[in-house]
Amino acid sequence: MEISPARLAALDVLRVVRRGAFADRAFERVAPSLDEADRRLAQELAYGVLRLRSRLDFVLGRLVKGGLERLSADVVDILRLGAYQLLELDRVPAYAAVSEAVEASKGAEGKGAAALTNAVLRRLSRESYDSFEFPLLEEDALGHLTTWGSHPGWLAERWMARWPIEDVGRLVEYNNKQPPVYLSVAGARVEAMETLHSAAVRAEAVAPGRSSLRVDAGSVSRALALVDAVVQDPAAAAVVDYMALDPGSEVVDLCAAPGGKASLLAARGHHVWATDIAAGRLAVLQENRERLGLSGLHVIRGDATRPPFAQARAVLLDVPCSGTGTLARHPDSRWRVQEDDIGRLVELQRQLADAAAHIVTPGGMLVYATCSLESEENEEQVEAFLHRWPEFELEAPPAGAMAGEFMKSDGSLRVLPQRHGLDGAYAARLRHRPA
Repeated sequence: MEISPARLAALDVLRVVRRGAFADRAFERVAPSLDEADRRLAQELAYGVLRLRSRLDFVLGRLVKGGLERLSADVVDILRLGAYQLLELDRVPAYAAVSEAVEASKGAEGKGAAALTNAVLRRLSRESYDSFEFPLLEEDALGHLTTWGSHPGWLAERWMARWPIEDVGRLVEYNNKQPPVYLSVAGARVEAMETLHSAAVRAEAVAPGRSSLRVDAGSVSRALALVDAVVQDPAAAAVVDYMALDPGSEVVDLCAAPGGKASLLAARGHHVWATDIAAGRLAVLQENRERLGLSGLHVIRGDATRPPFAQARAVLLDVPCSGTGTLARHPDSRWRVQEDDIGRLVELQRQLADAAAHIVTPGGMLVYATCSLESEENEEQVEAFLHRWPEFELEAPPAGAMAGEFMKSDGSLRVLPQRHGLDGAYAARLRHRPA
C-alpha cells in the first residue's frame, strides 16, 4: 500500500523538526510538491501532532508495552500521526490511518515495528479519549496541563503562578486549537471585504485593528490574489495601530523580518527602513514589497545591536522573544523553548533596546514589542529600560487609537489569547522627552 503524499509530507516535517528545524520552514520545504488539498492536510497533521504531542504520548504510552522510550523516534512519530488521525480527525477513515502507519513503520524499521504499529493503532481505533484516565484540572492541575493540555511543565507552572487556574486552562485550550487565518489589508478594509465577497471569498472584519480580516484557510491564495494584503494575526497588526504615527512618518524597523508590520506601515503611506540580520527571512519581506508595490519600504540587511542608522524619529523594535503568545500558530515552539532561554532572550532584548535608544532623537518614539506573554520580556523589560534611560517615558497612544480592552492602565498594549482569542502581543510606546 502506498502512503499518501500528505502523510509522507507530515512525517517529513516531524522528522526535520526533531532535528532542530522550525516547523513553518520545514513545511515550506515540502509544500511546493503538494496540491492544495494535500498541503492543507499535511499541515493539519504535522501541526496537530506537534500541538498535542504530550496528549498523544499519554495515550500511546499506555498501549505500548515498555513505553514509548524503547521505540525509535521515527516509529514514535508514526504512532503519533496515526493516533492523531484516529482521535482527532473524524473525516479520516480508521483503516487508512492504520494501514498507512503500518506501511510507514515497515519502511522505517522493518516488519517488527510494523506489527507493533498495527497492534497499537488497531486497538486505539476501538477506543476514545474517555478510555484513558487523564488527570483532571481541578484535582491535579499540573498533571492535566502537561498531559491533556500538552504543554511543558515549566511553562504551565510559570503561568499558574501568574494567573488563576481557569485562565491558564483557557490559554492552554486556545493553544491546542488550529488558529484561524487572518489578513492585514493594505487599503480600506471595507473595500477589500467587498472585493472578496464579490468573488465568493468569505471574509470577516475582526478587532482590535482596522486592517484585519478573517478568511477561510482554504481561501488564502485566492484572497491574496484579489486584494493587497499580508497574512498576519490581528494582535501583530494591532501594534501598528498602537504606534499611532502621524501620516507619512519615517520609521526605522530594526528587527523587521518576516516583515508583516513593516509592510503594513508602508501600505499606510509611511516611509519604512526595515532591517534584519537574517538574509533568508528578509527575502519574505522583499517579496511582500514587490507583490504589494510598496515603494516606501526599503529593505536593508543589518545587525540591530549596531543599527545602520545615525538617528530616527520613530523606531519599531519587535524583539526576538520566547514567542509564548503564539504557541497555537507555532506549536513546535512549546517544545523548543526552554525556561533557561528566557534569561538569554532578556539580555539580548536589553542590548537591542539600548542600541535603539541611542538613535531615537529628542521628541521621537521607540516602540518596544514582543509576541511573548512573559513579564520578564515585557513589563519588567520596559521598567528596567526606563530606569536606564530616564530621558524616556511610557506614553499611551492618542485616544481612539486602540480599544480599551487591549490597553493596560500604564498605556501599554496587551493582547492575551485566553481573553481575546488572538495571538498574544505586548507593546510599549517609549517617548524620548524633548531636549
